[in-house]
Amino acid sequence: MTPRWHHFLDEHAKSQPAALALIDAGGARWDYAALDAAVEDMRALLGGLGVMRGDRVLLLLENCAAAVAVIFACSRMGATVIPVNARQTAAEVTRVIGHAEPMVAVMTSAASEDAAAHATRMGAETQTGAFGSLSVARIGPSQPDDDPDLALLLYTTGTTGTPKGVMLTHANLHYAGQAARDFRSLKPGHLVYGVAPMAHVIGLASMMTAVICAGATAWLEARFEVARLYEALKAGVTHLPGVPQMHALLMSHVQEQGHAALESPHLRYVSSGGAPLDPAWKRKAEAFYGLPLQNGYGMTETAAATHITFSKLGDPDVSVGPCLPQVEMRIDESVPGGEDGAGEVLVRGPNIMKGYYRNPEATADALIGDGWLRTGDLGRIDEADRLHILGRSKELIIHGGFNVYPPEVESALNDHPDVVQSAVVGQKVGFDEKPVAFVQSAPGAEVTESALKAFVKERLAGYKRPVKIVVAEALPAAPTGKILKHKLLEHFAEQL
Repeated sequence: MTPRWHHFLDEHAKSQPAALALIDAGGARWDYAALDAAVEDMRALLGGLGVMRGDRVLLLLENCAAAVAVIFACSRMGATVIPVNARQTAAEVTRVIGHAEPMVAVMTSAASEDAAAHATRMGAETQTGAFGSLSVARIGPSQPDDDPDLALLLYTTGTTGTPKGVMLTHANLHYAGQAARDFRSLKPGHLVYGVAPMAHVIGLASMMTAVICAGATAWLEARFEVARLYEALKAGVTHLPGVPQMHALLMSHVQEQGHAALESPHLRYVSSGGAPLDPAWKRKAEAFYGLPLQNGYGMTETAAATHITFSKLGDPDVSVGPCLPQVEMRIDESVPGGEDGAGEVLVRGPNIMKGYYRNPEATADALIGDGWLRTGDLGRIDEADRLHILGRSKELIIHGGFNVYPPEVESALNDHPDVVQSAVVGQKVGFDEKPVAFVQSAPGAEVTESALKAFVKERLAGYKRPVKIVVAEALPAAPTGKILKHKLLEHFAEQL
């Protein structure tokens, strides 16, 4: 039988029904039998609304057990789930709906004020069951896809500013869950801190799917609060995947409590992703945890990780590690990488996406034949076959662990009537990147930074909004008129 995403849950609902599967953000506990019942209730609800095999279901969520129930209910029905962060604005959600044409939208309104606001706007009705309480709205007629492999659409804006739906299959997710289980040595009884949003591939595949694959437990959090993380660590968390900012805030919080290092006897695995590791900071983090800090690399199109480290405590290596089993990599040196042996990273394996939904042109550009995916990232391989990421050939900004795509932010700014053009770049602040915008105002206009921030607030999720907007009469440009982005930070240094 071809493996399906929900088979992980089926296995443990039968083999260990009383084992703890989820601890919800509100403190509710769900064993595998209860989660299985919640999935069945959700399947009945969606079926009653007319959802059929091949239909698409939009899920506006923040992390909670109800969202997990929706995800696995769709898998059991053969429907395709489209998880979207509930913090997205109405305009952003509308773009996804217009492209994917889901039949219904489900909002985790009991766990998220933002989801509840979307539910009100869309005229959704509250539904209750073994899954708890959430809101459901019918969007359009049944328009099933004839693609039994398709399990998931994750929308990523990309460098064009146009949303692209990454098509991930049941086989992709099966591989991703098993790989993340294995490289973390996850087992029943382990407790994984799950604050990474399940609307993103890390939270969905590397965290939640891996936990269910292993028969372990996920401690779900809708939003990051350092005090709650500290309490969870004291309460028995064994695996802590995170981003550098999260680790830094935890270190500061613990020091404020009068401790130089973390005292958590249960913790056995710590990882950091979403940003490059600095050697000095890595040493500091390892001294704090008393554990090696693992690193990795992957993207939405690869169903999360393609590379992972297996470092020992004190290892100075700051690469993203070797390929995972069954994954292959090569470097395309025809793409300039700035030094010998560098170029664009290409990968292939069982975790590579099927393509971009309803976008054959973008699919053909990314998948170049024989299963190879162009990542758009520059890297080199060292003598130990470990990958070192040198930079991004794309303009992606990673802010607080979230992807921020400059064309999308620029598009929102350019909608303002007093803006001629804009450019958005990432400014390094410690180990984070802050989105900074540079705006050319219309002649005679008196548009201000505060007015522009208020303007984009209704158009962009919080993590995408520029932390600084510089308004100028002109931006540095080439003779062709193309903005010279690499000169912006230096050119406007005194205004930053």
